[in-house]
Amino acid sequence: MTEGFDSDVPSPARMYDYYLGGQDNFAADRVAAEAVIASHPEQPQLARNNRAFLVRAVEHLAASGIRQFVDVGTGIPTAPTVHEVARRTHPGARVVYVDDDPVVLAHARALLAEDREVAVVEADMHDPDAITAHPDVARLIDFSEPVGVLFVAVLHFSPGDEPRRILGHFRSRMVPGSFLVLSAGSSEGLSDAELAEIHDAYARTPRGGHLRSREEITGFFDGFELVDPGVVDVSRWRGFERPTHISILAGVARRVTPEPPT
Repeated sequence: MTEGFDSDVPSPARMYDYYLGGQDNFAADRVAAEAVIASHPEQPQLARNNRAFLVRAVEHLAASGIRQFVDVGTGIPTAPTVHEVARRTHPGARVVYVDDDPVVLAHARALLAEDREVAVVEADMHDPDAITAHPDVARLIDFSEPVGVLFVAVLHFSPGDEPRRILGHFRSRMVPGSFLVLSAGSSEGLSDAELAEIHDAYARTPRGGHLRSREEITGFFDGFELVDPGVVDVSRWRGFERPTHISILAGVARRVTPEPPT
């Protein structure tokens, strides 16, 4: 494990694995996840809805001609993976998975060790320069060509205006024809008490949980053109899973104009 790893500190990635019925989690992750489930029993359904959105979004990007992907905050590998979905359309699709959780990294590297067109990069999404400068990203991703960049259910673990800074870094490198895939936890329809419960459940994770309004999440797509149906609950982005009381809002957007010179 990575130096400084502490299994007593819950990880959002391993909590998500628990919601999906996985086994790659520790006691602290299960305790924190069960605290969320106790308040919101639909949380596992919400995780499944989000995963289904990811698959549909990657299918859309592949159908639109995208052959290279950067999946930031990828989480523990769950079938079908991004490269498996993309390769249904483009057998040579290249994918870089990015995460900073040691359990995620160990499982992803074991799964993908023999695939030269897929890489697993250890990096924190809050250091986007380290991601785009990484040798494996340079080897597999050509930012002079359209790319799909994925931030699926990770930006609600980023405080304040950090998501805009992170997304701005990637946007500046994405040429027209590229796509941003994004989903983020929403405060929409939740009472103050419910928001406090969720905040408390994620308080021991490294950066806590930060649910945002529809307006704030829509603002993450600044500089991109949303494709239909716009920003909607993950259960309704070109799908019809059972909706849940807690909402993860999602969208897919296309880069249509180049970044203006600075």
